[in-house]
Amino acid sequence: MGLKEKSTDLRKRMRNALKGGGDKAIQKQKAIGKLTARERILALLDKDTFHEYDLFVEHAGKDFDMDKKYLPGDGVITGTGTISGHPVCIYAQDFTVAGGSLGWMHAKKITKIMDHALKLKVPLIGINDSGGARIQEGVNSLAGYGEIFYRNTLASGVIPQISVILGPCAGGAVYSPALTDFVFVVENISKMFITGPEVIKTVLGEEITMEALGGARVHCETTGNAHFFAKSEEECFTQIKELVSYIPWNNTRKAAKYPPKRPKTRKYNIDNIIPSDPREPYDVRDVIRSLTDDSNFMEVQELFAQNMVIGFGRMEGETVGFVANQPLVLAGVLDVDSSDKAARFIRYCDSFNIPLVTLVDLPGYLPGVDQEHAGVIRHGAKVLYAYSEATVPKITLIMRKAYGGGYIAMCSHHLRADFVFAWPTAEIAVMGPEGAANIIFRKEIMAAKNPDEYRRQKVEEYKEKFANPYVAAAYGYIDAVIEPSETRKMMIRALAISQEKEVYLPKKKHGIPPF
Repeated sequence: MGLKEKSTDLRKRMRNALKGGGDKAIQKQKAIGKLTARERILALLDKDTFHEYDLFVEHAGKDFDMDKKYLPGDGVITGTGTISGHPVCIYAQDFTVAGGSLGWMHAKKITKIMDHALKLKVPLIGINDSGGARIQEGVNSLAGYGEIFYRNTLASGVIPQISVILGPCAGGAVYSPALTDFVFVVENISKMFITGPEVIKTVLGEEITMEALGGARVHCETTGNAHFFAKSEEECFTQIKELVSYIPWNNTRKAAKYPPKRPKTRKYNIDNIIPSDPREPYDVRDVIRSLTDDSNFMEVQELFAQNMVIGFGRMEGETVGFVANQPLVLAGVLDVDSSDKAARFIRYCDSFNIPLVTLVDLPGYLPGVDQEHAGVIRHGAKVLYAYSEATVPKITLIMRKAYGGGYIAMCSHHLRADFVFAWPTAEIAVMGPEGAANIIFRKEIMAAKNPDEYRRQKVEEYKEKFANPYVAAAYGYIDAVIEPSETRKMMIRALAISQEKEVYLPKKKHGIPPF
């Protein structure tokens, strides 16, 4: 056979492999509103940048007549490409081929592209759409998952890892996305759970739909397992492209710098955002947008633990991670879920050289039997650990309330914030004036002729003495008391001067966070 004939044979083999599970399976995939694995990759990557590898890999199954079956690419597509010029490694499970089930060679393809990503130090994107472990291959399927999990852990904090759930992701398969940095889900398409509805019905006698058990909204609102929610696959890909623009390729780089832009101050005027009444709520995201370039802010886990806001913005073209209490929800308190949410994001930013800006307005940790029994002590300690451990530039702004443990936890100087600013409206104390007055002057209030009036006087006395930033400033715990209009300028200067920051830590293998 000459070169011409061999080239013809190659093209024929490629055509067969590129068909995936065939026209019937592809039509079934599209009928339920899903793109094919190849279409997903091409929609996400820059045009003409996808280079596929291991197209001709074949499955290793021999039992249950598997030796008679041809599974193109063994049900997964792998390769490299770029997103807005940023290089990435990518894989997409192909549900049209044996339901995207994971066998040994399927897993080998994934682990090979994972090894490439780690070696080349570029982000890894995994598109999950699989029925789970390939039963016919037995323990080899389980071994394949174990190899993937190990690499997820190895790559953690070295390269960004992004999981996209565009179909079922069940059983052991869910642990790979759980080990990655960001999980994207799509309404009515994404399904994640350890045990499905049938198993739950058999074991517990409970009936539940797949959507109610592990749908996209459940994981964005309730479990916190997902970070970004989209209504369609196209919207999901747009979100991924935006995220990639904010983060660096790896932990030795900084995120790409963009041309600086002024905030949209007509819409987000920082002087008009905070109400004069300290008990009146406001949307802290408006404060963030009053500080960021072009008032852009990409919120992470927007639907989960909404008393805490986290996400990415830019200041003078540089990516910054924002952590902020949200007074609109539970007065911005720290609780079990919001602590987890903040701590994880802080550690991500620290791993990838993204400076942290913390906006503080909270009455402390959420009290109550439910929170105590849910482990608020352990979960709350995660925020303390994450901020204390972080060595990136850390800038804190206290806007209003900073009471009790919440003041310490939200990146105070005591956890080694580099700069702490406060507005004149800041209130820094062990607790709120009303509660403090009731404790300090309890006997006097009870003995007073007019207890209510006496209590009011003592509350005002406490406010005058402690409900302001100047006592903390007198001890050097606040670096500068500033007007709101000065905030962006002060933060940009603080971030600029912190660029070459170095922190010397005790030598150790690793710490032991309060997991």
